[in-house]
Amino acid sequence: MATTTLTISSKNYSSWSLRGWLMAKLAGLEFEEVLVAPDDANARAEILLLSPSILVPCLTYDGIRVWDTLAIGEFLNENAPEAQLLPKDRALRAHCRAICGEMHSGFISLRHALPMNIKAHFPNFKVWSKAKADIERITTIWRECLDSFGGPFLFGEISLADAMYAPVVSRLRTYDVTLEPKLQRYADRIWDLPPMREWREAAEAEKEEIEELEVEF
Repeated sequence: MATTTLTISSKNYSSWSLRGWLMAKLAGLEFEEVLVAPDDANARAEILLLSPSILVPCLTYDGIRVWDTLAIGEFLNENAPEAQLLPKDRALRAHCRAICGEMHSGFISLRHALPMNIKAHFPNFKVWSKAKADIERITTIWRECLDSFGGPFLFGEISLADAMYAPVVSRLRTYDVTLEPKLQRYADRIWDLPPMREWREAAEAEKEEIEELEVEF
């Protein structure tokens, strides 16, 4: 069988790379990382939200190439059903897909105002109103899921939804956003997942910096 690979970019800056990588880890997939340098023009454009990129994340499995994050999640769910990346119950599965899709296509103001930067910390960061609205919608999603499905993850057991929202956890920490206790416990649980710790340690070790994301703006 051909080597399974996952192409990703910067672990400090690339939120989409984190989503795809975390999905693969949750699926129990063994894979080799193929790193695209942050100074690659296409990778840089993806990180700075200047254009979408089909470079990252991109899963290559048994000759099959899958490059959209939601498509990667669906593929992994089919390939490793025992991991239950999507809930068994049809209604919960539909709900999970809906909030994953909302993360995939929405929250543009949050992405622009609070770009992912794991190594940075901006205390007392002023979040502008449109980004606040995105944060309020995300926290509503989290609250409703935790209340409806009992936690400790969004759909009880860990799922694609938790992987999709993991970069938000990083952003909220970087920009010093306060959460109510229940939501903070959820965010801390995601932050302390073993694969998240692995990702964070690698992010901390990165030497490359993108100047535009290292200033308070």
